[in-house]
Amino acid sequence: MGRRLKICCGVFAVLLLIITVTILVLYFTILKPKQPIMTSQPVMLEHFTGNLQGQINVTLGITVTVYNRNYGSFRYNDSTTHITYRATEVADAPIKKDNIPARARHNISTSVNVFVDKLALVPGFGFDLLSGVVNVTASTTLHGRVKVLKLFKTKATTESTCDVSIFLIQQRAESVCIVKVKF
Repeated sequence: MGRRLKICCGVFAVLLLIITVTILVLYFTILKPKQPIMTSQPVMLEHFTGNLQGQINVTLGITVTVYNRNYGSFRYNDSTTHITYRATEVADAPIKKDNIPARARHNISTSVNVFVDKLALVPGFGFDLLSGVVNVTASTTLHGRVKVLKLFKTKATTESTCDVSIFLIQQRAESVCIVKVKF
């Protein structure tokens, strides 16, 4: 009776070891939470109005594509896109929280109204206005959580910074963006 019990315990221990090693290998190769990839699309000049009295209003369309490489969902919280001009915040726009399914791409879009009355308070704006080009920076930070199999959870933060040149005469915008991801 003792010998059968030892064999049974040995077989159970070997099976438990095999299952544990299999789970660890799966976690560190396939199921390990990965950073979502965030790509900034070119900033669009959605609306531009101006008159001879110097009243100018600009609406920028900002779209960020997030690719969730995980086998679980990426949920991000409410956030805000900030527009700064010469280190002074001149506009912002809210971004609603959402969930990005596993192995999927998701576009996050927002429109930002930039009013020149805020820009006019910043020193040097008159020179930029006369040159016809206004350079602003659009920055967006998404704080979220990657969840795999409802067991493994990891916090992730993605930051996107776009340098945007608004060409007033041509009524167009160009942008160069940098994306950083932190765990």
